[in-house]
Order: sequence, then C-alpha cells, then structure tokens
Amino acid sequence: MTSHDELRLLPWAGPDGKPCFLSTDDNESRLSNLADTLEATYLDLAAETLDHAAEVLNLPEADTEDLRAASTDLAEALVHVLRVAESRGQRLPQARSINR
Repeated sequence: MTSHDELRLLPWAGPDGKPCFLSTDDNESRLSNLADTLEATYLDLAAETLDHAAEVLNLPEADTEDLRAASTDLAEALVHVLRVAESRGQRLPQARSINR
C-alpha cells in the first residue's frame, strides 16, 4: 500500500470539498496527465487573472463592482495556485527530506 507521503495531491477537491489524492507508480497515467494539464491551466488562468486585476486597479475611477469581481477572481485563482504549489512541493525530492 502507498503511504500518505507518496500520494499525489490532485488539483481538484472532492464533492465534499476535501482534497483528492492519486496513488500510482505511473506518472504518465491518464489521471496524472489530466492533473498535469489542469495544473498548467490553473497557472495560466492565474496569470491572466492577475493581468486583468492590474488593469482594473490602474483605472482612474475603478468601479466598486469591478474591484469586487477582480478580488473574487484573484482569491479563486490563489486557491488553485496554492494547491498546485503544495502538490508540486510534495513531489520534489528535497521537499520530502525537509518535511521529515
């Protein structure tokens, strides 16, 4: 059986909001590739969201509704990016040795 340290944190949560993990020896499995693709998508979307938020913040008279929407989008992007960072950090050999 795979230990918790060897599980991959997936970039999505389960229906109850709890984290999902993958246990596999195949880093090229369909689910691994799907997770890699979704991680890359989340990072790209976060960069686009940050660019858009910067545009909104640079408006001379930013509308409250636009600021709220940008803040909400940034918060959502940050949640995804932090999950990706945590997952990737857990897969780095040096991160494992530091955490033990």
